[in-house]
Amino acid sequence: MKVCIVSDSHDDAQALDGVVRKAASEGFAAVIHCGDLIGGHTLRPAMYAGLPIHLIHGNNLGDSFTLHRLANESAGQLLYYGNEARIELGGRKIFAVHYPEYGYAMACTGNWDLVCCGHSHIAEITQVSNVKGGKTWLVNPGTVAGLGAPATWIAGDLLAMHFEVQNL
Repeated sequence: MKVCIVSDSHDDAQALDGVVRKAASEGFAAVIHCGDLIGGHTLRPAMYAGLPIHLIHGNNLGDSFTLHRLANESAGQLLYYGNEARIELGGRKIFAVHYPEYGYAMACTGNWDLVCCGHSHIAEITQVSNVKGGKTWLVNPGTVAGLGAPATWIAGDLLAMHFEVQNL
């Protein structure tokens, strides 16, 4: 199962839509958005691609009322979790949170196969040693909007547990 991991779209509907449509055309099964979407209008064009979107809000909350309403009206296409998300996709346990330091801490627990975060606007893929003696993937897709850093997202394959930074 391939997943599109994005973050920090900061009201750039065009950038988010472009990435989600590309992911849909390449057979991706879902989108994980690691926060700082801001307004619900940013999400609307991307929803036409038809992929399920898992969304947390980040530190720039924006319009949570509209996000809740969109989720309720989406027949399960938009899943809005609030501050953090616990997701199961492709047989993998995934935790999504906006802040990298919180993501690192959750990766250290060993309770997750993949931890996704955002906030820094810097794309990064690492494996973190966890307290259970294994390693957990920690990925930060950077900023899909290209704010203060190149516009990036992450293509993930949950079967192979392979992740790759993609440039817009």
